[in-house]
Amino acid sequence: MAFSLPVAFFEYRCPARWLLAAGLLLGTLPAAQAQDVYFSQPFATRLHSNPAFAGLLDDYSATLTFRNQFPTLTGSFRSVQLAADWRPDKPRVPGQHHGYGLLLNHDRSGTGAYTRLEIGGIYSYHTRLTRQLALAAGARASYGRQSIDYSNLIFGDQLAADGSALGPTAEALNGRAANYLTLGLGTVLYTENAWVSVAGQHLNQPNLAFQKPKTSLPLLLSISGGYKIFANKPGPGKATNELSFTPVAGFTQQGGSQRWETGLYVTATPVTLGAVYRNIALAGSVERQQALAIVAGVQAGTLRLGYSYDVALSSLSAEVGGAHEVTLGIRAFDKLENAFRRLKRRDYPLAPCPAF
Repeated sequence: MAFSLPVAFFEYRCPARWLLAAGLLLGTLPAAQAQDVYFSQPFATRLHSNPAFAGLLDDYSATLTFRNQFPTLTGSFRSVQLAADWRPDKPRVPGQHHGYGLLLNHDRSGTGAYTRLEIGGIYSYHTRLTRQLALAAGARASYGRQSIDYSNLIFGDQLAADGSALGPTAEALNGRAANYLTLGLGTVLYTENAWVSVAGQHLNQPNLAFQKPKTSLPLLLSISGGYKIFANKPGPGKATNELSFTPVAGFTQQGGSQRWETGLYVTATPVTLGAVYRNIALAGSVERQQALAIVAGVQAGTLRLGYSYDVALSSLSAEVGGAHEVTLGIRAFDKLENAFRRLKRRDYPLAPCPAF
């Protein structure tokens, strides 16, 4: 699913409702492993998915994202992300080769018992392979810190036979936070109609445990792509409105967890609508919790607003609700300057991802 807690969280006993949600997130409790947040608007949160997207779609952009997972629970899982990227335009340098980015994530679960803060810097390099084909490659280095507020947890020795809470726990709690450094690489191969994205996060598999034994954050591998079909393609001397259809597909693996998805986006300027079917179970595989992400975005000048809701398609998912996600972004792209660069062959094809 979209969010899961480090295994260190489960070294202590938690209320039954939290265990229900955690089991849904992780698939099965015995195989619990730390995993990343998964957003339902991957093109609005593209720096999170692949560092190669830094500076690829805009001259500069900044996006604020809020995600509330399992809103029907008293202690839901909430994530806030701030992403910004910039592509400098040096007049004496042909093309726009360099991109820089900043990514900040803050995750909070339950009533604040578990929190994780991660901040990282991104660099990307863009180059043209042929007149129609371009390549972007990027790297990200992030510092993370996660902690548990044990005062918000109830342990087994604090519960009476009738379920009421007793005095303080006898558990030995160290209260220490876990600090870590994580590294990631990614690349995007694209034309004006299609793209393929490949990224690997947590290449160094950092240790997230609050105490021994070691609990590593598994390598996250993601592969995705799509093809944009233009019914009306904007360009120099043409209407600026776009009408397009973009089928997409993706695969993500982290530890023992795998996720398949496929979907379709429709863009009719200034609105983008999408539907993505997630956690597709392959023939012969164990049944997974499945969801349908409904996405809507609108642009007004430099402003971009997106909203998505994960509709639960499995019985257990329906018990704890879906997920709300809101994105608010500012994007700047000089179309006239890009047209000039196209004439001088100093630009790159516009990546066709349905970003908003």
